[in-house]
Amino acid sequence: MATPAPHTEKPHVLFFPFPAQGHVKPALQLAKLLHHYHGFQVTFVHTEHNRRRLLRAHRPDALSGIPGFCFAAVPDGLPPSDVNASQDMAALLLSLETSVPHFRNLVADLPPVSCVISDIEHILIAAKEMGLRCVTFWTTGACAFMACQQCQQLVDMGILPFKEAEQLRNGYLDRTVVDWVPGMPKHIRLRDFPSFIRTTDPEDPMIKILLSSMACHRTTPSAIIFHTFDELERETIAAMAGILPPIYAVGPLPLLVSQIPVGGALDTLESNLSKENHACLEWLKGKGPNSVVYVSFGSIATLNKEQLVEFAWGLANSKQEFLWVIRDDLVNNGADEPANVLPPEFLEGTKARNYMTNWVPQDAVLQHEAIGAFLTHCGWNSMLESISAGVPMLCWPFGADQYTNSRYACSEWRVGMEISSDAKRDEVESAIREVMEGERGKEMKRTVMEWKEKATVAAMPGGPSWVNLEKVIREVICLAQGAEEPLAEKHSET
Repeated sequence: MATPAPHTEKPHVLFFPFPAQGHVKPALQLAKLLHHYHGFQVTFVHTEHNRRRLLRAHRPDALSGIPGFCFAAVPDGLPPSDVNASQDMAALLLSLETSVPHFRNLVADLPPVSCVISDIEHILIAAKEMGLRCVTFWTTGACAFMACQQCQQLVDMGILPFKEAEQLRNGYLDRTVVDWVPGMPKHIRLRDFPSFIRTTDPEDPMIKILLSSMACHRTTPSAIIFHTFDELERETIAAMAGILPPIYAVGPLPLLVSQIPVGGALDTLESNLSKENHACLEWLKGKGPNSVVYVSFGSIATLNKEQLVEFAWGLANSKQEFLWVIRDDLVNNGADEPANVLPPEFLEGTKARNYMTNWVPQDAVLQHEAIGAFLTHCGWNSMLESISAGVPMLCWPFGADQYTNSRYACSEWRVGMEISSDAKRDEVESAIREVMEGERGKEMKRTVMEWKEKATVAAMPGGPSWVNLEKVIREVICLAQGAEEPLAEKHSET
């Protein structure tokens, strides 16, 4: 249940993000912006599993909230677990419908809710049925969303599901170009679509969820907020304008949030579900500019033993210094402790030039001048944070939207170099050396610094993302609430 917040004439916005780290983090950033610059009352909903994880990662009062900003928690429908790891995403997608009655009861217990912001189909539909204004906050890129929107057409064309498993192994995905998607490059391949399409099962539950979700976002919300900025995905955003509710590109959120003065109450509101190791920042202080490879595969991706060892030896043989995030559940969903998989020879040979830990404050790491490249799974938050920091990427997509993100990073924005899915140590070593020392790496660095400047401008007061956030507030959240003072004016007072 929620801690009751005092009634206010300001809009009361309820956030209910999909309960995974990559969704929770940007949702809390957006919530902070609405609360800080407009004084909006916010209720932020976690699942019970994530509530327990967050409290263990921080402190017992981490979810006590602040005046006008409270937290709530509801069951997610899965068996209770205190494992400090992400849940199975497929099972979670299938179970979240059971949260709807709890969501309805929560809303009934709160002060009147003005607007519900979520990316969960069942929550958006329930909110609309309750007569509440609802908004989709899509926490991944517009390009991946557009690709997902084409999946019904792929089904209608007889392409999905695939006829035989061999199509998933013999290069068919690489050879098959999908050149008819509005707003996307003509060289996009089936391989570059989100991985949910990779099935031969006509009854695949993930495909059904995807198709239902995409239909929901076309018809249910009053608007869709994308965590991106106009110049990065302009053509895709323009193409979607004719098939979706009003679209607002608001990002990169870390750059907007960084303009909130530090030291305030908002600093106490945490989103990381794992305990961060800030000591890594001290280790980075002693390193030269652009001298360290940062490696993180996010909060969900897993590797098998062979993949972990190949990446390890690729890093070792590159002779570069590296900071590597290795979660306890990184290998085989936690079946093997990474420390028991990594070869002793690797650990001994690299101990003078590596720092390995469970989790880090990633945005601060990427902003550090010592970081020269980011070996990443291509999750959308990681992509935007890397672009915002001016750090070129080594791309190893694992699943979901990451294949689309990687393709754009490498072929469209030219800030990344892809590593093949069956990465071997020689390929990993070669790619690291090229990005850190080679001519292609220098060109990628120049290009990503140009994108960094564009991202910075977008997030400044008066920039496109800032203006779009003002529009969301005025045209969607504050509809029928009366005129609101623009964010830029609020910013100038702080």
